[in-house]
Amino acid sequence: MKKFKNDHRTRVTKLLIRKAFTHLLKQKPIQSISIKELCELAGINRGTFYTHYTDIYDLRSQMEEEMLQDFEKALAPLFSNEQEQLTPVKITAGVFQCLKENSDLCTVTLGDYGDKAFALKLINMGREKCITSYSGYFKNASAKEIEYFYAFASAGCIGLLQKWLEEGMVTPAQQVAEMAEDMMYRGIGFLNGTDTRELDARKEHEGKTPG
Repeated sequence: MKKFKNDHRTRVTKLLIRKAFTHLLKQKPIQSISIKELCELAGINRGTFYTHYTDIYDLRSQMEEEMLQDFEKALAPLFSNEQEQLTPVKITAGVFQCLKENSDLCTVTLGDYGDKAFALKLINMGREKCITSYSGYFKNASAKEIEYFYAFASAGCIGLLQKWLEEGMVTPAQQVAEMAEDMMYRGIGFLNGTDTRELDARKEHEGKTPG
């Protein structure tokens, strides 16, 4: 019973610290956040903070590690299925949903003073398998071209995630992920509802039609 109470107290304390940290991170970069102001906001003493974390960067690191674990659990079924085609929309949907379920961590990841490298790390978790899928889809593309495309698509997903965060994550995660895939596959045609693949097919057909 005593262990249960201690575990509960630890969870509550960490939650208070986490909320105080994300609140401060909305206002200033991590290097400007002091342990003193964080503890005052969380309503704890410095000794309690140092019981769980070595410094402010350790706090962020542990929060990000928890998020990575949640993300891995969310995508585990896809990663474990060798027959599954892991596309960008599936990866992005997983990231979006994970961020929505951990909305305070969105600040750490994608806010003005967030850790952009961590956001990219989330996206790149499925990189190897996704590139393998691309190789199967696009037989004529070289390995280098596929690598470049994945880098381009990943950067775009980060921007879309930031926009989604700014809007309060009101659009369903799956819908935004599908929009991201649509943008990737259709390019500029996405803006006017025109599928560039259909345009290419139409041009090819017109070129073969006798004058």
